[in-house]
Amino acid sequence: MRKPHKDYWKASQRKSEKFKQFQQKLGIQFNDEKLLKQAFTHSSYVNEHRKKPHEDNERLEFLGDAVLELTVSHFLFKKYPLLSEGDLTKLRAAIVCEPSLVTFANELEFGQLVLLGKGEEMTGGRMRPALLADVFEAFVGALFLDQGMEQVLQFLENIVFPKVNSGAFSHVMDYKSQLQELVQRNTKGQLEYKILKEKGPAHSKEFVSQVALNGDVLGTGEGRSKKEAEQLAAQMALMALRQQTE
Repeated sequence: MRKPHKDYWKASQRKSEKFKQFQQKLGIQFNDEKLLKQAFTHSSYVNEHRKKPHEDNERLEFLGDAVLELTVSHFLFKKYPLLSEGDLTKLRAAIVCEPSLVTFANELEFGQLVLLGKGEEMTGGRMRPALLADVFEAFVGALFLDQGMEQVLQFLENIVFPKVNSGAFSHVMDYKSQLQELVQRNTKGQLEYKILKEKGPAHSKEFVSQVALNGDVLGTGEGRSKKEAEQLAAQMALMALRQQTE
């Protein structure tokens, strides 16, 4: 019969090897590996190993949440100089929400590294969305403490920001904002919206709008309000411009 301390030592060795491979994969070497392991330590694990000097990741999660908010806000502020505060807020919320963080965590296989108590493990905690999102925030917090903001930004530039650049979150921006951003990025031209006509009785009016870029009409739209007509015109313009670049 094997002694418990030998089993614990072997399990500890396996965990250390996993964390070593994880750092090699990311190209990040923690100065304090205790911080790295803490980021992946769930409270259920700590509760079952009270005789060992473990800390859970809840405080790191708190810090990582704030670091993510700041770094993503700064990135969006620079990338989209013409977006309103409201659109920036919606876009940031889509990037740092639980489903997005879970996607990032799964791509990096964070679930394989999480240290869980037996009960949490048996109930599928390793793949629980809220847990994975928390671990991603905790990892960012640990990375910030270990190596500072510059390394956090490098990590996000490899994992998160490319998805923003590819338009993965553009669905949360309205069509006018998307068109403005596309034009700003590619042509630097001037967009102009114009209501071409109003039709129908006062209680049921319809509006026809067009949007032009440097005088060239890109799209027209018809809606029950000026705002709706402009949005539909911007949608048509987006479709036309994207077809040109395909």
